[in-house]
Amino acid sequence: MAYHADSSDLQDKEVLTWEGFGRANRELAQQIVDSGFEPEIIIAVARGGLVPAGALSYSMGVKLSDAINVEFYTDVHETLPDPVLLEPLLDTSAISGKKLLVVDDVADSGRTLDLVLKLLEKHGAEVRSAVIYGKSRSVISPDYVWKHTDEWIVFPWSAEPPVTKM
Repeated sequence: MAYHADSSDLQDKEVLTWEGFGRANRELAQQIVDSGFEPEIIIAVARGGLVPAGALSYSMGVKLSDAINVEFYTDVHETLPDPVLLEPLLDTSAISGKKLLVVDDVADSGRTLDLVLKLLEKHGAEVRSAVIYGKSRSVISPDYVWKHTDEWIVFPWSAEPPVTKM
């Protein structure tokens, strides 16, 4: 099973450390707060958005959170033909009329985020999106982006392979 940092053949990489992530989180939270948007619920796009969404929920004082499971990347630079929603599915009946902040680690192609935003908007929520990194090739432009890059990104939570039994 590959992991996102398993990219030793890639020369140009953006490496985000845990310390860098802490700065990115605070700066992204400040950007959102300064915009005047006050989300009632933070929705993580699992798996990549779980850590950033949790950090933003603390930084912004938003206690309600949930996750939506989407699979798209299968390896470094390898994807399924289209993003796929995975079970368990988000309880969309509970979000109607709510202000939602959808959080992911990166808007790479943007197709995963686009799928999630359209799904949530269809259920009557006011939705905005936040990512740590945005890429120029993304089909959507997230509302809040900490940094733009077109390099492969090594995140601290996926920089090492999964733990196995010793």
